[in-house]
Amino acid sequence: MAASTHSLRCLQASSSRRISQSFLSVPLVSSRHYATTSSDSATSNISDKSRSPSRRPTTTFKDKLNAGPSFADFVSGGAKEESLSPEEAYELKTALVGPAGRKKEMTRLPSWLKTPIPEGENFKRIKKDLRGLNLHTVCEEARCPNISDCWGGSSKSAATATIMLMGDTCTRGCRFCSVKTSRAPPPLDPHEPEKTAEALRRWGLGYVVLTSVDRDDLVDGGARHFAETVIKIKQRAPNILVECLTGDYAGDLDMVALVARSGLDVYAHNVETVEALTPQVRDRRANFQQSIRVLQAAKKAKPELITKTSIMLGLGETDEQLWDTLRQLRAVDVDVVTFGQYMRPTKRHMAVHEYVTPDRFELWRQRALDMGFLYCASGPLVRSSYKAGEAFIENVLKKRRSGAGKADDQTVGVENVITDGAAA
Repeated sequence: MAASTHSLRCLQASSSRRISQSFLSVPLVSSRHYATTSSDSATSNISDKSRSPSRRPTTTFKDKLNAGPSFADFVSGGAKEESLSPEEAYELKTALVGPAGRKKEMTRLPSWLKTPIPEGENFKRIKKDLRGLNLHTVCEEARCPNISDCWGGSSKSAATATIMLMGDTCTRGCRFCSVKTSRAPPPLDPHEPEKTAEALRRWGLGYVVLTSVDRDDLVDGGARHFAETVIKIKQRAPNILVECLTGDYAGDLDMVALVARSGLDVYAHNVETVEALTPQVRDRRANFQQSIRVLQAAKKAKPELITKTSIMLGLGETDEQLWDTLRQLRAVDVDVVTFGQYMRPTKRHMAVHEYVTPDRFELWRQRALDMGFLYCASGPLVRSSYKAGEAFIENVLKKRRSGAGKADDQTVGVENVITDGAAA
């Protein structure tokens, strides 16, 4: 049995050697050829190695592909692009949403109101510092669509941020605002002014907007806290421009004057909408005439101060109501007005009555300037503090500073401001 097994292995080995020798004796072809080439060209390539390989002729399919439509033609549908009329460009599109049998027609967001996803190094750095210092911004709380532009900025000094003081909970409930509300918000952080000043010193911003929630639960409405924050910022970063977007302090004009004398550069208070729509839009404790008095008191406390307000469009206001609003603002020497599109934060808030076109925003910008306003920013995405560092500073604040020379408002501490306010 062992002998037969040995002989079988020998036969297999000898046969495999013969097969491998016969395979190696076959000459290898040194070049590759396409299946479509002719037989005579393949033979000539093998026999004549000195001849350089000829370039493969272009196929008929490739010629047709190169002469055919481009990728852009597929995207555009092959039709030539024609300029659209303003009516066609601003035409709103609708879509049916909801489950089958209960679909509702809704207006889609216009193209001019769509914004990019927030990104960039400045954006990441500012957000990280805010979380580390436990600070809040109206950019996040109010879901502002311009957060990527403002926090990113074209450069470090051009970036802007809107810090929201006194916590993230408001005692009022306006129908357009997404900031959360409560009758008894948490107490103030006594270290917030110092932390805010330190954050702004780190960021190196050229312009900052300070705003706050309404705190009707406090005796002074938070005015002293606001003033102290401005003073701390100016001590840490004297060159930074500070805008304060304040509440109405329940109509306490002494508190308005206190903040106006704290060393800020711009005093802002928003009327939000026209007088006729104020009861439907704002909290019942806020009213249009009270806001007018706040702006007037700020200018009276410091006549050289720039005063500013903002109006939302798309709430159902009429042209005559807007004219009347602008006339009342000019009567109290408001310097700057901004117009922006109202955008519904959630379904719990009041609906958008109209998406105002960019052309109409430009029309109201021209009308405001013709009425004597020093500056007007008007556009669908404009907010009270939108592009403040890039537009407002260049057009207003730097001109004022260069013309006025050295500022005469020197602030030593919040105690001095409070004393001056009480004396006035």
